[in-house]
Amino acid sequence: MARRKNNAPKNSFTVEQSDELLPFLLRMLPETGRNSVKSVLKRGQVLVEDEVQTRHDHKLQPGQKITIVKNKTYKRKATLTGLSILHEDEDLIVIDKSAGLLSIGSPKEKQETAHRQLMNYVKSKNPNHRIFVVHRLDRDTSGVMLFAKNEEAKLKLQQSWKKMVKERKYAALVEGSPKEPEGTIESYVKESKTLKMFTTKNPKGAQHAITHYKKVQGNANLTLLEVQLETGRKNQIRVHMQEIGHPIAGDKKYGARTNPIKRLGLHAHVLAFQHPSNKKVMRFESSIPKPFLSNSR
Repeated sequence: MARRKNNAPKNSFTVEQSDELLPFLLRMLPETGRNSVKSVLKRGQVLVEDEVQTRHDHKLQPGQKITIVKNKTYKRKATLTGLSILHEDEDLIVIDKSAGLLSIGSPKEKQETAHRQLMNYVKSKNPNHRIFVVHRLDRDTSGVMLFAKNEEAKLKLQQSWKKMVKERKYAALVEGSPKEPEGTIESYVKESKTLKMFTTKNPKGAQHAITHYKKVQGNANLTLLEVQLETGRKNQIRVHMQEIGHPIAGDKKYGARTNPIKRLGLHAHVLAFQHPSNKKVMRFESSIPKPFLSNSR
C-alpha cells in the first residue's frame, strides 16, 4: 500500500508498508507494462529518498518517498548495481549485497565490486570521502555487509570484532538432511596451496573455527539451516557443511553435487553490532531468498 503525498506530483509516492521496489512500482503504475517499468528502473529514473535506485528487489521501508523522474537524462549521483544501502551515517554504511558481486577486488581486478561502487557513491557527495573494508562476503554469498566511512571506525570494529558483533546469522541451503535438528561443528581450518580451506585436527598453522546450526525446514534432498558463526574464518560455513556431509547447494568447490537454485545457497541473513561511536546495538536483516524457502519445503 502507498499514498500520494498531498500536493505532490503524480510521480511521487510514499511507502506505507515494507515491500520490494519492482512489485511496488507495478502496483502504483497499473496502466504501465512490466517491461516498461523495468526500463524506467534501468534508466535510473526511479529515486528512493532522492537517490537513484536500479535494483528490482531493493527493500522499501514505510515512510520512504519514491519519485519517478520523467526526464530520461536525469543526472545520476552514483548508480549502485547488485547492492542496496540499508543504513548510512557518518561512520558506517550497511548494504544488502547480491550473489555474484565481489566484495572487494585486487588493484588489477577490473570487475565491479561493492567496495568500488560505494567509494564512487561517497565521493559523488564529497571527493574527500572514502570507504574502508571491515569484513568480507564471498562473491557468491548474498546478504548484509558492513563498511566503514573512516579509518577510526574501521579500526574499532576490526580490533574488537568478536566483542562488538552481537549476532551474525546465515541462511544455508544444504544438500540432504542432517540427522540432528541442531548442532555445533568445531575444528581447525587451514588453507591449502590451491587456496581451498580444509579441516584438520592439528592446530599448528591452523585457525580454530566454531559453527552452530539449526534446521528450519527441509525435505529428503535439501534442508534450510539457520547458521550462526562463533568465529569468522574464510569459507568457514562452506567447509564445515562439507565436513558433516551436507555441502551447501551449488558449492562445487566444497563437494556439492547439485545446483538447484543456480547460485551458492548461502545468505548473510542477520548482522547486529555495537556502533563504534555511539555504542548503540544496531541490527540489520536481509530477507531469506525465496528459492531457499521454496526448494526446502
